[in-house]
Amino acid sequence: MRTTERAATAPHGRTTGAGRLLITVYAIFAVSATARAGYQIATQFADAPVAYLLSAFAAVVYIVATIALAKPGHRWALVATAAICVELLGVLVVGALSVFDPAAFPHATVWSMFGRGYGFVPLLLPIIGLIWLYRHRDAK
Repeated sequence: MRTTERAATAPHGRTTGAGRLLITVYAIFAVSATARAGYQIATQFADAPVAYLLSAFAAVVYIVATIALAKPGHRWALVATAAICVELLGVLVVGALSVFDPAAFPHATVWSMFGRGYGFVPLLLPIIGLIWLYRHRDAK
């Protein structure tokens, strides 16, 4: 294998060390949010359609963030940053709405109560993700 081929396939800064753990946690949330939303939509959609659609949206955000964090390159870093910003905004908005207007969310979503059902990891994860991306940004 030539040096340039090896450099192209070698792990990059975002996917080494703690970055692998971050990607793994995002992947776990992608799978769990997708499974939860899929089950809720398939079995209980009429009970709380907004909550279950928000869970599905959260699942999509986690999937995009996972893929973007794992891919090399500046554009993927931008996609990851955008996805994680959407995630943070979602956690903050849905979290605040679920605290101040609990009737709006009769059933929990991944982001309800700032992720209380998941040990507040949904609140901390985007903050950690954004810090990680900032510290491992490409020189452009």
